[in-house]
Amino acid sequence: MTANKLILAGVCLAAAVLSVPRPTPAQNCASAPNAAVECFMGNAVHSNLLTLQFGMTLAQFKTYGVSVSKIVQTPTTSLAAVVLASAVADAMPATNADGSANAAAQTAAMNAIVDAAVANNFMVLPADTTSQDMKWFSLDLLNAMNTPNGIVLSPGTMLRMIDSYVVSSTTNGTVNWTPANAGIATMMTNLASSGLLKLPPTIAQAQSIQFAQSLAQVIATYKTATGRTSL
Repeated sequence: MTANKLILAGVCLAAAVLSVPRPTPAQNCASAPNAAVECFMGNAVHSNLLTLQFGMTLAQFKTYGVSVSKIVQTPTTSLAAVVLASAVADAMPATNADGSANAAAQTAAMNAIVDAAVANNFMVLPADTTSQDMKWFSLDLLNAMNTPNGIVLSPGTMLRMIDSYVVSSTTNGTVNWTPANAGIATMMTNLASSGLLKLPPTIAQAQSIQFAQSLAQVIATYKTATGRTSL
């Protein structure tokens, strides 16, 4: 399944769930919102609108479809996925420093960022959704953004700001995490106090700092895997 088709399917899934009719004995697909989504996914595969991905069976793909429908109906979570995927696509491309392909490094970075976002409450998992579902959803978005068409801004600015502290604390390829983390903590505190970083009530300042420091670890791992000295 292409990422563009997934996004279209996600919108359709949300519409299907919101408009599902009252259940009737003769309509098993309308017995519950999740059943409606599973029927949609099955029909989409059989009609070649979607194709199985990530090594899933059809049953697993239907379950993933239910998760996608929950994600797209949760604005804060879906927006977080879009923001993080666009940042990774911009600042952490699927290539090595010499231009050769390295999709594994980008995938590992995206998965680690989702883990950090969930752990620090930047992504709240909707019902019937696991962190693995969020990783797959974010990777689908990422794949769509890896080949931009048209004007694109630089959503990876924050990742590059964090990386600047990693770079300045690196000597002979080894990161001294004490000054790096201290600098990142100061940056996040200053951003919040100046009003440039507005946290929702559900996220404490300490969580935002921990999330940024976790991103620094992800960035360092990604740079090692791709042979880069900076983002």
